[in-house]
Amino acid sequence: MIGKLNHVAIAVPDLAAAARTYSAVLGAKVSEPQPVPAHGVTVVFVQLDNTKIELLHPLGEKSPIQGFLDKNPSGGIHHICYEVADILAARDKLKAAGARVLGDGEPKIGAHGNPVLFLHPKDFNGALVELEQA
Repeated sequence: MIGKLNHVAIAVPDLAAAARTYSAVLGAKVSEPQPVPAHGVTVVFVQLDNTKIELLHPLGEKSPIQGFLDKNPSGGIHHICYEVADILAARDKLKAAGARVLGDGEPKIGAHGNPVLFLHPKDFNGALVELEQA
């Protein structure tokens, strides 16, 4: 069902500093910051040959990323995103297998402009999983 690894997301307390680290220290190509109000985040993508790193920073006081950073002030890996061909079919198959889809279970548009869903970390060995239709 899952396809390629789309990205690994890292929550960061200072988006500009994190972006500079990836560009200046590691020599990576880094996108401009992109606000994603529907998810309460501002993101920057670090382009790699085989995938992306998504740097996440809270957008607004009710951002779910703020809670993560409150518990992890230095930041850390927040989620892993896999591509799926059909997000609704993937959701239905996962729910039938007992996996919990977060939120209302309906896909939302993610930072790449594609439908996404998040799966409960307790069902995936402690890892928050995002599925993105590609």
